[in-house]
Amino acid sequence: MQQVTQNQLAQLGEFLDRHRNVLVLTGAGLSTASGIPDYRDQDGVRRGRAPIQGPDFRKDAAVQRRYWARSMVGWPTLAQAEPNAAHYALAQLEAAGRIGAIITQNVDGLHQQAGTRQLIELHGNIHGVLCLQCRAIHARAGIQQWLLAHNPELAANATSADADSVVPEVRPDGDAEVELEAMQRFHMPVCPHCGGTLQPDVIFFGDNIPPERTAAALALAEQADALLVVGSSLMVFSGFRFCKLAAAAGKPIAAINLGKTRADDLISLKLAASAADVLPRLL
Repeated sequence: MQQVTQNQLAQLGEFLDRHRNVLVLTGAGLSTASGIPDYRDQDGVRRGRAPIQGPDFRKDAAVQRRYWARSMVGWPTLAQAEPNAAHYALAQLEAAGRIGAIITQNVDGLHQQAGTRQLIELHGNIHGVLCLQCRAIHARAGIQQWLLAHNPELAANATSADADSVVPEVRPDGDAEVELEAMQRFHMPVCPHCGGTLQPDVIFFGDNIPPERTAAALALAEQADALLVVGSSLMVFSGFRFCKLAAAAGKPIAAINLGKTRADDLISLKLAASAADVLPRLL
């Protein structure tokens, strides 16, 4: 990790002071200090196996079983996570009027816990579960209790209170490695209202962001006079598009991110550092 200089901090502070409505775009790198792993290494290369695709999930019971078994084991990592210094700093910068709205690619819900008020969760929130039949939304914590009760063989892996325990291959959406044999004996949850198929209330890879959410995010981008990227490699187009829009409109872009981003050639000020180290120093 590069050491952030006082000059870089001053430049970032001036960036915020110079623009009255800075839109902030956050990604998985923001939450690593909360104990939630990110998707990519510093070269932007994706770690682990390929993610589940939304169309595959909805048409294949085996894919659903794989998701819920792995999520049962990995979800506690997200459930127990707490906002870090960067989340709180962003909430305080918002309250002080130094930044505008936040658009996050994260599904962990930590921005809300930290007190951010004007927020769009671009990819949804992992703490909700959607019934694909009756469209009811259920609390993920309640579904977790059902999973633990009906899958005792896996329950021990999903209830560890040891802060030092490590679940292999946990991802920012709570996905974790589960042995194939255990998965085949796994009991899947269904909607307690209608018995329908349950899906996490997030945007899977291969799915589109709801049009109304996209429209709201694009409206924020149009209203902003600058863009600050925090903890995102921007390799997913849903995030990268905001940099393209800002650059096309002549709006300056700053970034706090360890490693390369897809928009490095568009960014005028970049701090290769942890957001949890940089953002509190702007207060």
